[in-house]
Amino acid sequence: MSGIALRSVLLAAATLMLGAAKPLTTTEVLAQSTPADWRALDPQRTLYLELPAGRVIIELAPEFAPNHVANILALVREHYFDGLAVMRVQDNYVVQWGDADNKRAIHTAKKTLNAEFDRPAKGVLFTRLPDQDTYASDVGFSNGFAAARDSATGTAWLAHCYGAVGAGRDTDANSGGGTELYAVIGHSPRHLDRNVTLVGRVVKGIELFSVLPRGTGNLGFYEKPEQRVPLRLVRVAADVPETERTSLEIFRTDTAAFTAFIARTTNPRYTATQFALFTSLAAVPRTLINATTGWMVEQLGWFEFYLLCTVLAIPGMVLLQWVAPWNEKDRRA
Repeated sequence: MSGIALRSVLLAAATLMLGAAKPLTTTEVLAQSTPADWRALDPQRTLYLELPAGRVIIELAPEFAPNHVANILALVREHYFDGLAVMRVQDNYVVQWGDADNKRAIHTAKKTLNAEFDRPAKGVLFTRLPDQDTYASDVGFSNGFAAARDSATGTAWLAHCYGAVGAGRDTDANSGGGTELYAVIGHSPRHLDRNVTLVGRVVKGIELFSVLPRGTGNLGFYEKPEQRVPLRLVRVAADVPETERTSLEIFRTDTAAFTAFIARTTNPRYTATQFALFTSLAAVPRTLINATTGWMVEQLGWFEFYLLCTVLAIPGMVLLQWVAPWNEKDRRA
């Protein structure tokens, strides 16, 4: 059988067999989630940035940048950011805020710290996605944060995705400390991964950043002081009276509900069970596949080989989704 004919047969078989199960919609996944699938924001690691247009809420990530997070909390509590401004808005890139005139005194905090670009992957809660990535062997989520890891070096780090918050620095890797911060408001500048310390993410109010007037200076900096957007004040949520806090819950990224949600958004044809199995299969190193099935690849080609594996795995997936108790909701849909 020719490669083209085999591909057609396999595609037809996959289409018929995948149609045996109906995946949930994202709305159905969220509607069927339980309180255990959500978590409250920790006020001790949450910042409120008060802009003229409203409140931006940032969740900090001490698991990945403990020293920077501690220093940022110290800066906020000594009111370092109050009255400073957003000084840079670069289209499809970042919003940056801090002391544009370099006149603000620092008291208990530190101006610079050693970089925290990555950390040991051991002990990091990590939900892997099956997607191939140019910048890391694995990409996924860690406690809600977009993250990546490298199996060869045993390291993990936060990824520069939309809403990520980082500590600005100069050319010296250890020249940042949190006195200048930025948030990604455009494409994901992944080339900055492990090049700038990421400290958290915007969980609410990113639109208040993304609609700001773009700077016309180099790299999107505002050319005139009057163009800057003032920071009315910045507070740690724990230091704000409870009646003035914003009540938020975060969708956990280590649950079956999140797996189902990602399955639907990544490929609507797959149920949560199928997606979980595909994710597991995708984690198998290619070197192992080459060692055990190299002759099949030579005969079929990579596309046909993966498609054949998928078709052969589908009966098992269908059986699993009828047997696995945790997938009861998918089966009834």
